[in-house]
Amino acid sequence: MNESFFYRGGTLWCEGVPLEAIAEPVGTPVYVYSVARVLRNIRRLQTAFGPLGASIHYSLKANANLALLGVINEAGVGVDAVSAGEIARARLAGIPPSRIVFAGVGKTRAELEYALDTGVGWINVESQAEMALLETLAADRRQIVTVALRLNPGVEAATHRHIATGHAGAKFGIEPEVLADILDNRAAYPHLFIAGIHVHIGSQLTRVDATLDAVRLAQELADPHSDVRTLNIGGGFPVRYDDAETLPEPAEFAEALQPVLDGWHIMIEPGRAVVADAGLLLVSVLYVKEQYGRRFVIVDGSMTELLRPALYGAEHPIIPLREPESKLVPATVVGPVCESTDVLSPSARLPRLAAGDRMAVLDVGAYGMVMASNYNMRLRPPEVLVEGRQWRVVRRRETLDDLLRLEQ
Repeated sequence: MNESFFYRGGTLWCEGVPLEAIAEPVGTPVYVYSVARVLRNIRRLQTAFGPLGASIHYSLKANANLALLGVINEAGVGVDAVSAGEIARARLAGIPPSRIVFAGVGKTRAELEYALDTGVGWINVESQAEMALLETLAADRRQIVTVALRLNPGVEAATHRHIATGHAGAKFGIEPEVLADILDNRAAYPHLFIAGIHVHIGSQLTRVDATLDAVRLAQELADPHSDVRTLNIGGGFPVRYDDAETLPEPAEFAEALQPVLDGWHIMIEPGRAVVADAGLLLVSVLYVKEQYGRRFVIVDGSMTELLRPALYGAEHPIIPLREPESKLVPATVVGPVCESTDVLSPSARLPRLAAGDRMAVLDVGAYGMVMASNYNMRLRPPEVLVEGRQWRVVRRRETLDDLLRLEQ
C-alpha cells in the first residue's frame, strides 16, 4: 500500500473515501483509481528526468481510461500510442497531436494514414518496409514527418521473458546494421525527417546497466549524423508488487544515464510507473471451501477483469477491506471463470472470510482494465476515480445489451 490507500478506523480508504462507500452502491468487481497517486508518480518522474530536459509521454496501453488521461494531460504529459484507437482516445482526452508519439511493430496502412492526417508529433518506425510505406504516404500528402528509428540492440534485459523487447529474438525494432544503413541512405526518404533513435528494451527492468548499454549503442549509430540528437529511451521503470522487492527507482536510471546524455534531447515513455500502484480492484467473496487440504476463496473478480496473473504468473497483494483482527492463514483466491488459470493469487494470506466479505487486489492500475475481456459472457467492470473526498464513476459497468448489440 501507499499514502493513497490505507486503513483508517478499521477499514480501507482511498484518499478521503472509505472504499466500502464505493463498493456498496457501485457493486463489485470495480476498479478504483487515486488521482493523488497518479500525480505523485508523475512528479517523481519529472523530478528524476527534469534535470536531463526529458519530455514525458505516458504509455497509453497501461491504462486508457479517458478521465485518467485528462488528469495526465493537465499534468503536462504527452502520450505514447500504439494504435489508431489509442491516438483517437488521446485526442478525445484533449491531448494535442504534437504531444502524441505513435509506436508499434505492426502499424497498418490505415493507421499510418490516420496518424499523418491527425498530425502526431512523432512516429517510431520499426522496419525498412514501414519506412518505405510511410515515405509513400507522406509524399502523397506533401508532408515532412518526424520519425525515430526503433533500435533492437540485442540486449537481454533482466525481466520476465514475456515483457523483454530488446533481445535478438524479439519482434521489435531494427537491428543495428540495418538501422545504420537507413541512416546512411536517408536521401531515399525525402519526406521523413529522422530526428532520433528509440530504444525500449522491456518492462519491469530490475537493473539499469542494460538500458545504459542500449543507449550507448544508439549513440554510436547516431554519432555520424549530427541532426540525429534525440534519444527516446522508452519506459520500463519497475514497480514493486511485493514490498520485499528491491528495485531501482527512476532517479537511479536518470543518474546512470546523465553522464552520457549531454547534448541529447531525451524522451521517456513510462506507463506502469505512472498508474500501477494508483489502482486497485475491489472484489467480493462468493464462497469459501476447503478442498484437499487447501482453502479456496472464490470471489466475483476473475481473469476477465485482471489477466496478469494468468498471463504472466503475476502476483498482486490481496487484502480485506476490513482491517484484519484474526490470524492470517494461507488461501488460494480464485475467480468463477471456467479455466484452471483463473487464479488471482495462489498464496494469499488472509483472515477467516465469509460470503459477502470484500477484498482489494492492489497495484492493478496498469494492465488491468485495458486487458479485461468478456470471456464467459462476463460484463467488464466499472471504473471509479477518487480525488480527495470526491469520487465518481468514470466508466459504467457493461450490460448484456452492450455485449449483444453488435451481433445479428
